[in-house]
Amino acid sequence: MSEKTVNILLSGVGGQGILFASNLICDVMLSKGYDVKKNEIHGMSQRGGSVTSHIRYGKKIYSPVIPKGEADFLVGFELLEGYRYLYMLKNSGLFIYNDYSIVPGSMLLGKKSLYPDDLYERIEKSPVRKKAVSAEDLAKKIGNIQAANVILMGVLAGHIKDSSPDDWYKAIEKRAKAKYRNINREAFTTGLEISRR
Repeated sequence: MSEKTVNILLSGVGGQGILFASNLICDVMLSKGYDVKKNEIHGMSQRGGSVTSHIRYGKKIYSPVIPKGEADFLVGFELLEGYRYLYMLKNSGLFIYNDYSIVPGSMLLGKKSLYPDDLYERIEKSPVRKKAVSAEDLAKKIGNIQAANVILMGVLAGHIKDSSPDDWYKAIEKRAKAKYRNINREAFTTGLEISRR
């Protein structure tokens, strides 16, 4: 068991399966004997509002909130929501981002500034380590776009040394409804393969 605390921040919008993903991480790390704390922040609306989930695990965790600049991993389920939390990453951290944009309704109505058109350039210029994933496209190919979140978890799992793929498959068995277990296993395997490229 690692002595160090590992901090994982998930960010996206409501409806992208962040709660399911954060529960998978917690189940896996609890099964490995770690102390685990989680904190979630939901935006104004259940679907379309900003959502973040802080997950921390280690020998002993006292606070569920990741301090600024201390995240080991940032997983951006949506492009802009991922980008806006880059400041949370530590210098050696990894930004795993879904190459997918959801333009908020307020922007479509012209109430706020337009969605940035140079977001890819901003992300590419940022000095952090990064890995892009077209999770929605991959999820469509395996037959269920809602499995994009589990693809991202597969990518994350490939970079975490404190667990094995079997630990994640067991968590999927526990969390996913029976009719979605196979597709979630396939989604996880897809993400895991991407992490190794």
